[in-house]
Amino acid sequence: IIAVSPKITEISSDISINEGGNVSLTCIATGRPDPTITWRHISPKAVGFISEDEYLEITGITREQSGEYECSASNDVSAPVVQRVKVTVNYPPYISDAKSTGVPVGQKGILLCEASAVPSANFQWYKDDKRLAEGQKGLKVENKAFFSRLTFFNVSEQDYGNYTCVASNQLGNTNASMILYGE
Repeated sequence: IIAVSPKITEISSDISINEGGNVSLTCIATGRPDPTITWRHISPKAVGFISEDEYLEITGITREQSGEYECSASNDVSAPVVQRVKVTVNYPPYISDAKSTGVPVGQKGILLCEASAVPSANFQWYKDDKRLAEGQKGLKVENKAFFSRLTFFNVSEQDYGNYTCVASNQLGNTNASMILYGE
């Protein structure tokens, strides 16, 4: 019998899936003797193999299960061969932090809205029911992947009140209210 090193001949492509969906990954390998195939999740929390054959099925996937999955094909002929598949799990935004802030008149004030989402959230700010536009006098809006910062350069009495941050992506939106108040 001629020994042949393992070789992965077919593996699933990287995929993007909405949270709650089902994922099916495949890894086909050749070699002599027939290689043993295992799947594992590359993650700090993952322990050991999550599948000991060519197929990995995940039903009702959660955001914690996103990341890279590694297929390993091994026989005793040579070192195992490994390939990875990236699984992106999309989920609607949730706002993790939004605090009210007290600022004296004439000082700089900041309202911060932190949100987690995949794809990243788009942010909008409202005062009462009026949308705040970028470049409005005395205001600056900074949007990043995981947060939005509303800065007041010189707080006046008129700035005090109720503000709402809206975070949205293709899967949904959420909002949080906070108050800018006088010290």
